[in-house]
Amino acid sequence: QAQLVESGGGSVQAGGSLRLSCTLSGYPYSYRCMGWFRQAPGQEREGSVVIYTGTSHTYYADLVKDRFTITQDNAKKTVYLQMNSLKPEDTAMYYCAATGTGCLQSRWKEKSQYTLWGQGTQVTVSS
Repeated sequence: QAQLVESGGGSVQAGGSLRLSCTLSGYPYSYRCMGWFRQAPGQEREGSVVIYTGTSHTYYADLVKDRFTITQDNAKKTVYLQMNSLKPEDTAMYYCAATGTGCLQSRWKEKSQYTLWGQGTQVTVSS
């Protein structure tokens, strides 16, 4: 059974950095899209960044653009999220997500487009 496993979350002071990783296992193929959503307490889950694994094309939400960078290692079936200049408003549960079907570029931020989700890793940024 395919699954996504995240790691790298933790607590950091504002301005600090974290690096998240997400590894796909139990599946012999790649997913077209892999990315990260985040959900703050009482808020909706929102897309932060996605990478199209076949082309390495990326999309970033405005709130994280120029601070977060997604990369991939296809041999390891892993994507990474380098998070720099973290702000308290970045505090959230971060979920890795993937999909092999659909994944329209115009709808990359919509959680309904993703079919596989990790359990999440908590990121807490204090001021």
